[in-house]
Amino acid sequence: MTLALIATMIAAGYALACWLLPFGTCRACSGTGARPHLITRTLRPCRRCRGAGQRLRLGRAVWNYARRIHHDATTGRRDGR
Repeated sequence: MTLALIATMIAAGYALACWLLPFGTCRACSGTGARPHLITRTLRPCRRCRGAGQRLRLGRAVWNYARRIHHDATTGRRDGR
């Protein structure tokens, strides 16, 4: 197999994962939604995932952004939202 074919297969696999499983486990809290405070060691909600334990995958965030831009451009919205 050529390098281009392997790269295409990996990209297609990641795109499929972003479509089927848009949320991945938060790496900061390992999916628990809580992290120990630095000084008191009490559990606090994770700042990165806001206590949910899951974060939106980067590929899915890019897809949502591109879809929003396309939608705004084709529907004639000009207010920037």
